[in-house]
Amino acid sequence: MDELTAEDLMYGYTHGIFPMADTDGSLYWYSPDPRAIIPIDTYKPPKSLKPILNKRNFDIKINANFEQVMRLCAAPRLNEPDTWISEEIIQAYCALHQMGLAHSIETHQAGKLVGGLYGVAIGGVFFGESMFYLEPNASKIAFHHLIMILRRQGYELLDTQFINDNVKRYGAIEISRNEYVRLLRKAIPKPCLFVDETVQQFVNSPQAHLYIANSLRSEER
Repeated sequence: MDELTAEDLMYGYTHGIFPMADTDGSLYWYSPDPRAIIPIDTYKPPKSLKPILNKRNFDIKINANFEQVMRLCAAPRLNEPDTWISEEIIQAYCALHQMGLAHSIETHQAGKLVGGLYGVAIGGVFFGESMFYLEPNASKIAFHHLIMILRRQGYELLDTQFINDNVKRYGAIEISRNEYVRLLRKAIPKPCLFVDETVQQFVNSPQAHLYIANSLRSEER
């Protein structure tokens, strides 16, 4: 089989499928039914996140260390010695990143990358792939800023593929494959930009922290 390419990924995502590697490195394409998504407009940060956000102990960066984020996501975890993120997948997504379609949201502390996530942005859809943390709550902070960016930039659909306890905490729900494809076809043509000249400035600005504070107050009502 030919090596996975950025073009393969673009075709797959726009047609509702995505690749994962088996333990031997073999690639398989998946189209779950049901499909898990996280509604962008109804996400509410957990109350426990409020004091962490208010402390502002993390710096947020976008696309500063995309490949490193992927490799840390691929690293073995407690009770999960295997990974579906193979070297072939890393290289293909890095190529997609160079094309401006794959992105990382990163949390830094004292100049060190300590958490983050990555995914693919095409049209009005963000396809979430994986996240990691080296410090407590670092991935939760990254996800919170992802939602801020998606709302600010007008995204319509956040795909999270499979349901599990981790994505449930962020408000993930399951919908049928047919409904997912309908939402995908509606959102793909929308001309959204995940990163523009103002986004990196926004995520660490006073305006962003006001946005966070307002979202937390909304959760408390």
